[in-house]
Formats: sequence, C-alpha cells, structure tokens
Amino acid sequence: MDRGTERDAPSSTGAGDGPAPDPSGAGRVPLAVVVVDRAGLVSHWSRGARRLFGVTKEQAIGSTAVDLLPVAGALPDEDETGPYGEHGSYDGLGPGVESALGARFSYPAAGRARLTVPERDRVDVLWWAYPLVGPGPERLLVLAADTAGLRHDDPGRDLAHERIAPGFALHTDFDGADELARRLPDILPSMSVGEAARIVAQVLELGYPVLEFSQNDLVPVTPDWGVPRRVARRARREQAARAAAEGLPGEPEDEEKDLEYAAVREHLEFLNEVSGRIGTSLDLAATVLEVSRAVVPRFTDVAGTYLREQVVAGEGFPDGVPDTTTLWHRVAVEHTDEPGRWDDVVPVGEAMPFPAHTPFFQCMTTGRPVLVPRITEEMGHAIAAQFEKRDIRPLINGRSMLVVPLTARTVVLGFMILLRHPERPVFTDMDRVTGAELAVRAALVLDNARMYTYQENVAETLQDSMLPQIPARMAGCDIATRYLPGTLLGKVGGDWFDAVKLPGARTALVVGDVMGHGLNSAAMMGQLRTAVATMAALDLPPVQLLRNLDDLALRLGDGYLATCLYAVYDPIAGELLLANAGHIPPVLVRADDGRSELLDLPTGAPVGVGGVPFEAVRVPVRPGDRLVMCTDGLVEMRGEDIGVGLATLCESAAHPAASMDHACDTIIRALNTRGGRKDDVALLMARLNGLAPEAVAEWRLAPDPAEVRRARAAVRERLVGWGLERLADPAVLMVSELVTNAVRHSRRGPVTLRLVRGDTLLCEVDDDESELPSLRAAGPTDEAGRGLQVVSVLAREWGTSRTATGKTVSFELALP
Repeated sequence: MDRGTERDAPSSTGAGDGPAPDPSGAGRVPLAVVVVDRAGLVSHWSRGARRLFGVTKEQAIGSTAVDLLPVAGALPDEDETGPYGEHGSYDGLGPGVESALGARFSYPAAGRARLTVPERDRVDVLWWAYPLVGPGPERLLVLAADTAGLRHDDPGRDLAHERIAPGFALHTDFDGADELARRLPDILPSMSVGEAARIVAQVLELGYPVLEFSQNDLVPVTPDWGVPRRVARRARREQAARAAAEGLPGEPEDEEKDLEYAAVREHLEFLNEVSGRIGTSLDLAATVLEVSRAVVPRFTDVAGTYLREQVVAGEGFPDGVPDTTTLWHRVAVEHTDEPGRWDDVVPVGEAMPFPAHTPFFQCMTTGRPVLVPRITEEMGHAIAAQFEKRDIRPLINGRSMLVVPLTARTVVLGFMILLRHPERPVFTDMDRVTGAELAVRAALVLDNARMYTYQENVAETLQDSMLPQIPARMAGCDIATRYLPGTLLGKVGGDWFDAVKLPGARTALVVGDVMGHGLNSAAMMGQLRTAVATMAALDLPPVQLLRNLDDLALRLGDGYLATCLYAVYDPIAGELLLANAGHIPPVLVRADDGRSELLDLPTGAPVGVGGVPFEAVRVPVRPGDRLVMCTDGLVEMRGEDIGVGLATLCESAAHPAASMDHACDTIIRALNTRGGRKDDVALLMARLNGLAPEAVAEWRLAPDPAEVRRARAAVRERLVGWGLERLADPAVLMVSELVTNAVRHSRRGPVTLRLVRGDTLLCEVDDDESELPSLRAAGPTDEAGRGLQVVSVLAREWGTSRTATGKTVSFELALP
C-alpha cells in the first residue's frame, strides 16, 4: 500500500464512501476523518471528509480547522460564514468543536452542528474529537458523521424526529481492537504502524463513538473497526448451544458472564444501600454529608460536591442550562487521604465558576456524566488553572475521575467529582452508569432538602415581615418578645404581638391570635395587625379600637375570627387600661412581693362575631411590675384543661430572672416542654418602669401671644435643671414655634405644654383646635408654614394626633 497516498479499501470507513448503513443496528455509518495539529491546522483530510464537508484535500491541508469544520457560537437560526461554507450551531448538544481544536481539551469531546456545504444544502453533522498525545507534536483526531446515514432496527422509527446526541462509551463489547489497528493505516495512510497502534490504544482507553437516541438508546459507531456486538453475541450464543448439545464443556464466556452478572448485582446492591442511607434529613447540609459518606470509600476515594449558589442560599433561580458565570459552592469534600490534605487547597465553602473547556462545565450543560480514565498532566494543568495560587495537581494527577450531574426535575442543582487513587482500578462504563444512577437518587434527595429550605425561608421571611421589630425600650417600659411556629413544616401562622408609641409617653401593648393556621390565617393576621397599629397611632380608646376591628373582620368575610388583647400603659399615671376580645387574660407580676396573678378582665367575644360590646378596665401598677401577654398556644394542650397551663404560666412568670429575655425563656421552657403543642405561640412581656414625677414638667398657658416668651423661659430653665443644657437651644426654638401656633389657633381653652424626660426628651403641646396641622412648602412671601419645617429638621421624631378636646403636636430629641 502506498503510504503517501490515500486510497479506498474494501468496506472502508470514512476514508471512502464506506459501507451502506448496517441494517443490524450496530451503528455502522461512514465517517470523515480529520487530523488537526497543535496550531489548529489540518494535517490530514480523508476522502470521507471531502464528501461530507465539500472541501477537497488540496484546499483543506494547511488550512485552519475552524474554517472547515462546524463551529459553535451562533444561534440556531443564524449562520456563520467561512471561506469554504457556512457553519452554524445546532441545538447545543455538546461543547463547541472549536474548543477542542484549540487544544484546550485533554479528554474526548463530542458535539452536534449544522452546516451548509456546496450542492448539499444544510447537513446535520455529529462529531467526536480525540486528543492524541505521546512522542512528537500534539494532534487532535476528529471524526464526523452525517446523521442522514443513520438507520435503526425499527423500520417504523423516524430518526429525523429523534433527539440524537453524540457521546463516548467504554468497554461495551467493543471487540474490534485488532481490526481497528489493522484498518487505521488505510484511514490514516500518513501514519506509521507504531503511531496507529498508539492512536488505537488511546481511542479504546478514552472511549469509542456512540450515538444516543432520545437519551435512551446508545448505539456504538463501529463502521468496520469491530465486530457488530449483536452479531458477535449471536455467534457466541450459537457456539455455546452447539457445545451444550454435544456435551462439551462450556466456554470461558460462561465464566465471564457469571462475573458480569456478579458485578451488576454488586452495583445494584450498592445503589440500594446508598438509597437507604441518604434522605434521612431535610437539612441540606446534613443531606450533602450523607451522600458524600455513602460513596466514600466503597465507590470512590474522593467525593467533592458542588451546588449552585442559590441552592446553598435556599433561594430560587431561573430555569435553563448554567453558564460560565454561574457560581458553584463547594459544600463537601469527603476523602480517604490523610486528614487535612485537601482542606487548604480546596476548602469547603469556596465559590467559583467553571470555564466552558472543563469537564465540569461539560457535565453541567449536557446533564451527562463525564468519565476520564486517568487525569493526564495536561488535563491536571487545565483544572489547576482554576485555583489561584494553589497547586491542585498533586491531588488529582494520575487519578481516575468521574463527574456526575446532580439533576432533579430538569433542574441542575450541582455536580459531584469522584476520584480514585492511581493504584485503584479506573472507573469503567458500568461505574459511569452506577454514578449516574447514584447522582439521580442523590439529586432527588437534595432537591427535597432544597425545596424544604426554600419554603422554610419563604415562610420565615413572610412571618418576619408581618411581625414588627419592637425596640427593647419604650417610654417608661422595657419589652421582650418571643414567637414560636406551631410546626416545623409551617412557620407561618396567625399569632402576632405589637407595641405602639402613643401621645403622652404612653405605650399600646397588643397580642392577637387569628383562628386557624397557614397562609390564610397569616394574611388575615397581617391585615388586622396593620389596622390595630394604625388605630392605635390615632390614639383611639381601647373599646373603640376593638369595635372598629370587629367591623373590619366582618368585612373581610365570613369565618374570619380572631382574639385580641389591647392594653395602654401610662407611665406617668402609673396605670394600665385594658380591653379584651375573647383572648386569654394577661399575667401581672408584682415587683414588691413577686406575686403573680391573672387579671380579671371581661372576656368579650372574638372580633368577627359582630354586635358584642367590649369593656375597658383600669389597673394601677407600680414601677417594676411586669405584664405578661401571650396567645393560647402557649398554655393550651390537647387533652389538658387550660387552667393547668394558666397556672403554670403564673408560676413561671413569677420566677426571678436576670433579664427580660431570661424571663421569657423561663416561661417558654416551663410551658413548651410538656409536649403536644401544635399551635403557634406569641409572647410579649413588658416591665413597667414608670416615670418619676420629677421627670415630668407641665405648664398651662393662656391663649395669648405673650405666653410664648414665658414658655421659652420655662423650658430653658427646666432643661438646665435636668442637666440638658445642650438641648436647650433647639428645644426652645421648636417650643416657640408650636406654642405660637397653638395660642394663635386656640379658640377658648388653655394651651398645655409638657416636657417628659425618659429615654428621649418628649415635648407635647395641646390645644382645643381639632384640625391637624400638616407639613407644607412655604413660598418666599408666605408668612406661615415654616414652623413645622423647622420642627421636622431639628427633631428626632415629630407627630400630631387628635384628643378628646382637640389635638396634640409633639416632638422628640435624643438625649446626649
């Protein structure tokens, strides 16, 4: 044979026209064969390549390969024109061949493209690329096939409507190694026998081409390189049958079959064992550890798990294939190496993207496992390039690697990198199948944990948005709160608490409970809580507030019922004003003797019943007394009288505690450890510190403009007496503005000026005019409208409210 020329051979593959497609279904198709050097130039162009791509050998040799072969990068409906035809991407199956042509792959790659060639219109092409390493320059072996030449056993099956994906398979009854070695010099006539043998060995080690139909049927592409496996198996079966009929001993194939069946059985037992060990928890971190420890060391020596950033954060993310900007968090690294060897180089918790030329990206985008029998120096260098200032090559070079995608419900959650020590057998095609099945089962468990975490975060966010952020200190009182969901799976409920600042240094304390559970109750709770806070800010009396809330619940719809306990604490008068709408009574703990008692209040009916009157009760309190308000979920247990829970509440509330938080925790421990609680719990505790008489100053002013000067002097004098000289100037200026407005608009009654020194300096001015002032912009010639602008700039807070006799305008200044 003339080694320098290319000629057809009988039944050749891509070197000539090749045989007709094999009706046996073994995947026999003509192949185009191309060799590309390190510079990306074509050094060999078979006759099959000429027929497939429409480019002659003279035109191809020495030309840039990406100008001749299909390339990725265009949309499916776009074309990218080259000097020898138009090439466009097609359905995104596999990476772009130009990545392989750039010698960035050190493992086999496969893909699919559509191109236009002269006189052939559009051609759908499958391609496979093998990196060829060894003595001499590095090269790339590219095989390509026209999908029009494919056939299938089923004559009624239309492959034109199938999803056909190229891929690789290892050790799957490929018996044609010798035949391939013999035929390769005909296909690549410019190569020596030694080079051809080396190529054959690499192809068999890295995997030979296969076609995948609809992600179900794997069909090997074995033109004349090997014996069709169905024919070979049929021949072996016939030979075994003849031997049995003649009474001859069985062939060694029987022993091989037994070994094969044993291996399959072992893999199935392993999968069943792993399935039983994972999924015991809905916690994402615990699930990841379960999966990692289930495969190490039995199946692999190193297992690294990467999850999408949104999965780790418990957030949602858009559908679609990940890209090179997607961040992947390393959430677990389990290994059998010496302790600490992996910790510094690949620490858990690190987030990083992966470029398109890596096997990890290929696994994520195709959703198929990637098997690398041995990580070569070149591939190890390419992977190590992703780790800045860290050399990962000593950890991975020479090891067998299997990358499996963690895909559940068509969503790519992450992937696992499995590595075996060099002295251990490499991953096989059966291992790839096992790893893929393992990944599917692990992904479902992880997805369940992810969805639970996501729903838990949504529920907590919703509940947190509905529960107010109450400051620990308000005028004359300290406050502590607790909220506990009824169940771990439903952290949204209808219980709520609130504290609202009122005029006169008073505070409104609220606890409510919407009947029912879940989102509907939470939605109603949000509406009622907002309504209560709004009406409390208007300083409505407790009875009127509950009556309005009852009307609102009726308007929301039938069956909307809720209990509510509303209390107003006046630290100056030293009293509580309480009204109850079907709620359990509060507990008052006396500071002088530590005695606790349930306050005897008219129970009333829940809001939403309609037509039921409410009553208010005044209760005197002393500084240091504590008021405990809670929902019935804390004291009511199934099968137990509620009186037992109320007695326990009184007893636990009376226990001495170092702080308000400790006091709340004592109550929760006493009542929440009895078991059987299914309802939500809201708890609010207020320590009623009161305000000393000397912390309050009040003046009654006549509706006379001359009183403004008196007010300024009185305020300055009192602030100096309190040691607040630094606040005198802004306070006097704002008092002057408010008192001026009050005496100007007051009709008959006196104007009241009050200073309260608590956690802040509060100033209030009352008059008998009911119209509330509003902040407005004053023009250059306007004589009015600037007073409230001055107050809004200088004050920490300011506000207005109606009273029974008129209105109150107030402001606050922070104490130095």
